[in-house]
Amino acid sequence: MTVRIEKSGPVTTVIHSRPEVRNAMDPASADALVDAFLAFDADPEASVAVFWGEGGAFCAGWDLKFASSLAGKTNPLAALDFTPDGQAPPRGPMGPSRLQLSKPVIAAVAGPAVAGGFELALWCDLRVMEESAYFGVYCRRWGIPLIDGGTVRLPRLVGQGRALDIILTGRKVGSTEALQIGACERVVPDGQSRAAAEALAQEIARFPQGCLRADRQSVYAQHGLPLREAMQSEWQLSAPLVAAEGVAGAQRFSDGRGRHGDFESI
Repeated sequence: MTVRIEKSGPVTTVIHSRPEVRNAMDPASADALVDAFLAFDADPEASVAVFWGEGGAFCAGWDLKFASSLAGKTNPLAALDFTPDGQAPPRGPMGPSRLQLSKPVIAAVAGPAVAGGFELALWCDLRVMEESAYFGVYCRRWGIPLIDGGTVRLPRLVGQGRALDIILTGRKVGSTEALQIGACERVVPDGQSRAAAEALAQEIARFPQGCLRADRQSVYAQHGLPLREAMQSEWQLSAPLVAAEGVAGAQRFSDGRGRHGDFESI
């Protein structure tokens, strides 16, 4: 089994384990990851997921040994094609890259997250990198394009110019640079990415989840919208949560909880 799930209260850790190939992605693993994340999203007891590659590598990309077996096929990825009306199978070549979950996912990145592995890290909401971890479009060398959202998500995170520099050159992007340009949000000592990501997930899971998920959804929904339409979308997503969660939260504050920016007693 190359994918397994471990749970700690409201936090689900999805583990990809093909350490012998630095967690390169094959079709079986891609299918298993989609199933794991869909199960997390459907689990009413689960609030936040951590995505971790076992054995010191997040993901070295698409399994090129498998890819080489596709020689001679005119359209080797036909089964994953989008239809003219924009519909497509739920998984991309790298697995969950097409999923739009209702809950946050945190990437715990050790070692390489390159090529398609970089795209999987970009799919996550947040990225916690170890000091020696690195990103890179290493598939630039082999004529394999980014087809799991890399050309879409990376510019949205770091800006078009920086994204093109990384995409066109295929160069290595270490954790220090990734933090500086906004490609990751936290850097931790080597060996601590999973623990740090799970601690962050537990912290996020403490909050009222309805409004948290509405705010998260609004951030994604506003892409490409004019300001007024984006503001309207935010209102429609979030205003109902004032009654559902906000009033109760205001009552807790009134009763003396969470005063002066205290996030511990809420």
